[in-house]
Amino acid sequence: MTTRSIALIVNPTAGRGRAGRRLPRIRELIEAAGVETLLYESRGVGDLEAQVRELLRGGTRRLIVAGGDGSVHEAVNGIMAAGGGAALGVVPTGTGNDFAKAAQIPLDWEAATTLLARRIADDASPRPIDVGRMNDRYFANGAGIGLDAKVTRIARSYHLPIGDFVYLIAIFRAMVDGIATPDIEIRADEFEWDGPLTLASVSNGPWIGGMFHIAPMAINDDGLLELLIAAPVTRRRITRLLPLLMRGTHLAERDITHVSVRRLQVRAFAPVPSHLDGEVQAMQTAFDIEVLPGALKLL
Repeated sequence: MTTRSIALIVNPTAGRGRAGRRLPRIRELIEAAGVETLLYESRGVGDLEAQVRELLRGGTRRLIVAGGDGSVHEAVNGIMAAGGGAALGVVPTGTGNDFAKAAQIPLDWEAATTLLARRIADDASPRPIDVGRMNDRYFANGAGIGLDAKVTRIARSYHLPIGDFVYLIAIFRAMVDGIATPDIEIRADEFEWDGPLTLASVSNGPWIGGMFHIAPMAINDDGLLELLIAAPVTRRRITRLLPLLMRGTHLAERDITHVSVRRLQVRAFAPVPSHLDGEVQAMQTAFDIEVLPGALKLL
């Protein structure tokens, strides 16, 4: 790979297939800046991560991913598994694009591509972004334990062309089965929680699910993670909290606890659902979470 070329990895199914349809224009915009694109396509869950890992082991030091938060999640895990060091560019073509919002990447995919191509052509220095780690996996934007993980699993099962609103539908579907409030122990620096909760959200960026401003204070290059805990709540209370969560005005509510942390341990008395960047994980009881300051280089 020459200094005027870059690996472009595309998840063609991201954003209900938008990434695949936009691929010719993405390549056109990058190559208009004098940068050759070497195309790689993801063929399924986990394939993008594997391709990133192999590219880095082969000497690649910068790459672009065109996709959504799931694609960014796989790319970051591929980069970290290969020892880090590679610089990542992101063209947001997903549904929520929460990472792009947190990283101040234009949500207009053509504007984002043009800006990225210009930075690559100018050999601009990448900027460091924090990465979170939960057990042996990494996350770029956030991790969740409890209700939000259940909602994520339901949302991923739908294939409706309604954008972020799929998460609202998933919330109401999740409430049909009742609101689980597992007993959880959390230890984070001087903070402790012992007892039931609805969810524990650990944020590197301020948004989840595309439309929920869950951690307005989150900055993904400050060396901190934002822990938000929702105490046990009823279905009626959740419906009242939703507008506040969308506006980011929920932090003063009696049900919400917030603390900034660098690392934390979470222990459940029975397996509970969790997610990383919207990717559902296996049911677990033990979660060791920490921030890795400046671990990702962003083009």
